[in-house]
Amino acid sequence: MERPKKCISVDEARKEQDEWVRTRGKDIRECEGYEDTREFWYSLDELQEYLDYVREKSKEQGVEKPGIRFYLGAYPTTKEEKGYSTIFLSPTKEAQGETEGANEDSDSNNYDIEPYNTIGTGWPPMEY
Repeated sequence: MERPKKCISVDEARKEQDEWVRTRGKDIRECEGYEDTREFWYSLDELQEYLDYVREKSKEQGVEKPGIRFYLGAYPTTKEEKGYSTIFLSPTKEAQGETEGANEDSDSNNYDIEPYNTIGTGWPPMEY
């Protein structure tokens, strides 16, 4: 199998993670008063199961080119728990009136298919 076009190097990934820790991570530590999580883990089987689910539900809806958008989120802060960050996956469908050469990243969310969230996180956060 050929390397996918959108792969980045390990060095680039490290630079991006370092930049997040240096800027946004620092801001979160200073504002919220604690180290937040910044890495999330899914097994390949879990991801494949969800991707298959989205593909099947999209097909039933007549969506020919479904996608997945990753959103940042945070759990509510309570007296017992800090409001740690999370991510959730949102299915997308082709934007209405999509034209040839349109930006695939602009597809609209498909609110008729449930988002996906139950994930594992490393604690303390793992450096890349």
